[in-house]
Amino acid sequence: MVRLIAFLALLAALALGLVWIAERPGEISLTWQGYHVETSIGVGLAAVLAFAIALMILWRLTRMVLGLPAFVSFTARARRRAKGHAALSRGMVAAGAGDASAARKAATEAAKLLPNEPLSLLLQAQAAQLAGDRAGAEAVFAAMAKRADTRLLGLRGLHMEASRRGEIEAAQEYAAQAHRVAALPWAGAAVLDRAAGQRDWDAALRTLDANVSGKIVDRKAGERLRAVLETALAQDREKTQPEEALRLARQAAKRAPGLVPAVTLAARLLGRRGDLRKAAKLVEAAWRIAPHPDLAQVYLDLRPGDSNADRLQRAQALARIAPDHVESALIVGRAALAARDFTRARGALAPVVGDGARPTARQCLLMAEIEEAENGATGKVREWLARASRAARDPAWIADGVVSDVWLPASPVTDKLDAFVWTTPVERLSGPAEEWTPLAPEPVLAAPAPAPTLEAAAEIVSPVKTLAPVAVAQPVIFPLPKAPDDPGPHDDETPDRPMSPRPT
Repeated sequence: MVRLIAFLALLAALALGLVWIAERPGEISLTWQGYHVETSIGVGLAAVLAFAIALMILWRLTRMVLGLPAFVSFTARARRRAKGHAALSRGMVAAGAGDASAARKAATEAAKLLPNEPLSLLLQAQAAQLAGDRAGAEAVFAAMAKRADTRLLGLRGLHMEASRRGEIEAAQEYAAQAHRVAALPWAGAAVLDRAAGQRDWDAALRTLDANVSGKIVDRKAGERLRAVLETALAQDREKTQPEEALRLARQAAKRAPGLVPAVTLAARLLGRRGDLRKAAKLVEAAWRIAPHPDLAQVYLDLRPGDSNADRLQRAQALARIAPDHVESALIVGRAALAARDFTRARGALAPVVGDGARPTARQCLLMAEIEEAENGATGKVREWLARASRAARDPAWIADGVVSDVWLPASPVTDKLDAFVWTTPVERLSGPAEEWTPLAPEPVLAAPAPAPTLEAAAEIVSPVKTLAPVAVAQPVIFPLPKAPDDPGPHDDETPDRPMSPRPT
């Protein structure tokens, strides 16, 4: 609409101009080089306009002729660039689809047509990685790291390749170089892990502050990592600077109430200082979030002079906070065993070792201790020990496949901060679970009877599913093919004649 109005206004102005010229007639006289020309105003203006148009056309033609080589070259470059972008598109699709051959072919074509294009270098690296050519991929990433426009991408690729080879130091050095160029999440995390791997907790805290300030790390995740670093510092200063260690441990426990090492250390230091109530409340708050054997141990050890009965009461009080958790049953069972309250110990462990349950090795060993303390070294003890050897594994601190008895701030394999998790190790693949049949009650032994014959002994050692209780137990003698000190039958002995077992 605006254009139409503007066009009509221009047309009206032109018409008014022509009318104005027509109403004011006149003549133009021109004398030049012996020529004399006289004409009207309208014809003169038309001649000037036609001359200007001719000049414009001539200039256009001249420019076209002079710029023809450049135009041809530009057309060739445009065609070459279009073919290169088409090759890039095919290569990216092939790389995403996992077609290594097509990706390599497209990368070669794109490298010829677009040698300086960043995407062409990236496609070459991806094609080399897809084909398993790690050396070729690293060479491309090294070339990218030397260019200003692809430096970060090249360093990222070199970092990944070094990590795949297990060269942690080289990978972290590439990350440090990238971190100096720009604050990127992967580089910031790698620099933080490097400081943690070197146990330089102060440098790790400074790096973490920079990452949080640059919004590389989420604030909530940053609080968790800060708590881990403060716990690590507190552990290092526990013996030399106990007050500073306590301050750091309490800060860490406040930032991450479920961080068991921080709570354990803070409670232990508070107990040494005599603040038993604060220590107990700290452990009880953490027990609601994450029941853990270390929390139970430090809770029961807060007052070293307590009797076993008092420790049992404290264990029961802690177990009431999380009554359905397996660690609550274990802490009560262990405390009841120490107090020789075997009925309470069995009752506490009944939900985890009863019928239909699959007890872990630690639970089986605890049941074996209860049986031995109450009844002595009986068959039940051997039964629980045998079950412990085949039982499921107990939870442990695990990071990158490493199982540790104690918590560590960083992984010993990758130096990753806060890598250890309290979880159950992965069990090995095996056959079907063995069905367990409880032993019959222990029989009352009477006076030994005479040794049975070979036939009776063979019947006794034959496999059975359960042992039925008997009034009198007969001593079992397992016959040997020959006595240990017997050189074998002599030539004058008859092989078919049965031999009586030698007394042991």
